[in-house]
Amino acid sequence: MFMTFEVIEPVLMIGLGGAGSRLTMEIKDSLNADFLLISNDKNDLDTHNSIEISTKSIINPSVHLIRGCALECSEKISKCISEYATVIIMTNLAGKTGTALSSIISSICKDQQKNVLSFAIMPFKFEKDRIFQSGLALKRLRMNSDCTIIIDNDALLDSNPDLTPEKCYDITNRAIHYIATSVKSSHISEDTNILSTSKDVNDIETSLKDSISMLYENATPNSIKRSMLYVYGGSNVPIGIINSISNMFGGIFEENNTHVDMSTSSSTNLVMLSAIKGETRFDKYDPLGIIPQEETIDWDDPECSIDCQLDIPQLE
Repeated sequence: MFMTFEVIEPVLMIGLGGAGSRLTMEIKDSLNADFLLISNDKNDLDTHNSIEISTKSIINPSVHLIRGCALECSEKISKCISEYATVIIMTNLAGKTGTALSSIISSICKDQQKNVLSFAIMPFKFEKDRIFQSGLALKRLRMNSDCTIIIDNDALLDSNPDLTPEKCYDITNRAIHYIATSVKSSHISEDTNILSTSKDVNDIETSLKDSISMLYENATPNSIKRSMLYVYGGSNVPIGIINSISNMFGGIFEENNTHVDMSTSSSTNLVMLSAIKGETRFDKYDPLGIIPQEETIDWDDPECSIDCQLDIPQLE
């Protein structure tokens, strides 16, 4: 028996940083959701329903400084969230703003006992300076969320080395859009979920194989406890092919723990969402993760810059 995430209205979508804000603005109307954009860069924000995190005179603030400044706005953020039952967080953990704000925002939601669904985009492996911070941020985000959906651009790139980073973003952002607009009607596991997809191909069976390859970059086969396959534009696909990919899908994973869902769309695409038990590759992003939380004396307080009021504008 799987616990599934239920979207309870009213719904608030929160976009953190540039990527999170763009995805929120694209998806909010499909969910009939209100929105809130939060960033330290005013270019990421809408004229309404936005909170700018002021980092004062620092031009290129660190993750820790952004997080510390966000704490100063926590009461304002809390008030914006208070009237909603479900909060959907969109964040890019490859960026400083998403990494800085995810733990703060999700913690505020948890304290208010909100129903929290989080979408987290992970960095490429070549972004080595971001790996550690993204691992820590994801760990806190998962802890504060009822359901977390992880999107790993690097796994898509591993499976398709001919893709440019920009094309990876396009493909995974479209997959996020598909899943996010389906959350009200889907039975998503109330757990950690890996989203996998493929590049644009005409052969949907090849697309399934690519999606599975992307999934296996992030988790071992025996750690996958449930998978859902979304076939968008399924009405354009012959029944024989639908039966073929359904049989292939059920044969790879335990048949009782798989489900195929078809949705109407102008274009045909395939997205897979898999609930994971045990470790994923992201747990290794934090080399100190082997230390139990109960033995970490400051785990409850995300690391922030200390505001010591020194008159040194470029301290960071």
